Amino acid sequence: MKRLYILASLLAGLLNFTSCEDYLDRTPDDKTTEQQVFTRFDKVESLVTDLYAHAKFANRPLLYLNHFSISSISDECSASSHESAIPYQFWVGNYGPSQGMPSNSSYWQYWDDLYTTIRSANIILEGVKKYNTPDNPQDGREGDLQRRIGEVYFLRGYMHYLLIRAYGEAVYINRVINPGDDMTFEKESFHSMVDKICADADSAYARVDAWNGGQYFGRVDKGACLGLKAIVRWLAATPMWNGGNLPNDTRVFKSEYGYDPKRWELARDAAKAVLECKKTDGSIRYKLYETYDENDFRDVDGNAETNNHKVQQRLWQMMYDMNAIQDEWVWFVTRDKDTGWSGDVLPPSQGGHARQRPLQEQVDEYEYIGPDGYGYPIYCDHAVKDGYDDGNPYESVQRDPRFYRDIRYHGSWYGGAQLNTAEGNDAVSGSYLDQASHTGYYLRKFYKDGWDRGHGGHSISGPAIWRLPEFIYIYCEAVNELSGPNEEIYDLINQVRARSFMSPMPPAVKTDKELMNEYIQRERRVELFYENNRYWTSRLYLEPENYGTESNVDPSDWPYPKNQRQSHGMRPVEDPNGKIVVNGKNYRMERFTVEDGRVFTSPKSYLFPILQEELKRCPSLVQNPGW
Repeated sequence: MKRLYILASLLAGLLNFTSCEDYLDRTPDDKTTEQQVFTRFDKVESLVTDLYAHAKFANRPLLYLNHFSISSISDECSASSHESAIPYQFWVGNYGPSQGMPSNSSYWQYWDDLYTTIRSANIILEGVKKYNTPDNPQDGREGDLQRRIGEVYFLRGYMHYLLIRAYGEAVYINRVINPGDDMTFEKESFHSMVDKICADADSAYARVDAWNGGQYFGRVDKGACLGLKAIVRWLAATPMWNGGNLPNDTRVFKSEYGYDPKRWELARDAAKAVLECKKTDGSIRYKLYETYDENDFRDVDGNAETNNHKVQQRLWQMMYDMNAIQDEWVWFVTRDKDTGWSGDVLPPSQGGHARQRPLQEQVDEYEYIGPDGYGYPIYCDHAVKDGYDDGNPYESVQRDPRFYRDIRYHGSWYGGAQLNTAEGNDAVSGSYLDQASHTGYYLRKFYKDGWDRGHGGHSISGPAIWRLPEFIYIYCEAVNELSGPNEEIYDLINQVRARSFMSPMPPAVKTDKELMNEYIQRERRVELFYENNRYWTSRLYLEPENYGTESNVDPSDWPYPKNQRQSHGMRPVEDPNGKIVVNGKNYRMERFTVEDGRVFTSPKSYLFPILQEELKRCPSLVQNPGW
């Protein structure tokens, strides 16, 4: 497939319309003309299908992150040296406007690829209009052309969303750029981009079905359109674009980014529309998955439980059961991970090399269930009084059940075997260069107990791009920001917790705005762990501050600062009085600093840089802050 450049580079003669499929980056029948393509519904439908493929691999230019998750460059996980040690290159800041993303992390550049896909969407929209493409001739499928046009509007808006998420201010392209057109392109304000994305979502909403089942399941529906609006309205309401203080701010439209409560109102209303979205029969479109009860600990395939009574079947099935996917996943792509991804998860003893290793910063965010029946952070002032022991942090108190599903730790059970990070192949390593975890933890989320990397292939449709809980958090956050906590949002968040068999938030949250926000942010971090969320979200709240390896706080200074992205883990220490028993030996856990060389420089680390070669081709563009 040819590499196409957008903006100024795209305009240097690439749009020679000898073949429609040619300029959509397909392997063409060079005798097929633009007219022949756009006068046939089946040809147009094929082009729309190609757009879906681009959506599936929208992060493909960031190759490692597309397949193995973006967790390793956030404070969710550290990573191994596999795949050319790409996460390490991000950690140390080895990327920039001259070389782009780190070496071997991309097939091509993210900016270019997103705009290339946007161009394809515009070609379809203009071609359909120009040649008056006929509808689907198949009986019972009247209106399919309009549905496909709606899907294209959504996908164009979605690609622009990915663009502003990574780059902030950008250029909205809603037409095909032809040779001889004006080559001056300037950034638009973030809020202008959001408004235009919402307009595309509205255009899509008016054309697509309320819900798609059967062979059409997974195509854009009205709920996905509402979800796109809610996501971008939330982006626009967060501190990065609504009142936050970005040091040395050189954004073109920085004067527009003062605080405006109206943005939270728009986010609130857009999220509420998702929660209230209905099917054609009038029933609510989305609902939380609640099949299987709290006493069912069988693995995801319904086999006998092999996890020492720690992980309920519901917690597995909500990621795999088609009923869960249909009821709860607002926008997603299918078959996103395959057998090769096993190395991302498995420890060396099971044939993996743990590409992603959970950090203590993530582990600490899973709450415990207090004696009063409510959930509290383990770092709260009464945790020790309630029984929490940092030497036995996983079993001294009952942790959030999602913790046991998501994280493998010293002494945990998986597939009928106990993990030993003190001895053997899985012992805590001293460096990210080793195959064993250098944080003391291994991933578990999404990985079935019954899978064996060495026997048979597997693939999964996950993680979802947006799930229902994300919109619950947006709605609750917006309500809390505008008017403070109330019974409604308290109950909504507790519903998400309850379906994971987690205790409710304490009653004090109902009357404390700051405390409610703390719980919302912690819920978002726990529920959406390893779902490509945290890296982008933390930047919206300007959470990381300038830091380097030398600023890593001492492990004994726990709880660690919440506004810094430190790296810590836990290792087992043999102790006759230890409460953790593995292979007949007693252990206690001990915190330590993970030396992975991370740096973060404000403001430049908040947004991706635009390539220097792109700026040369289009001098009217302005580089992002700090670059």
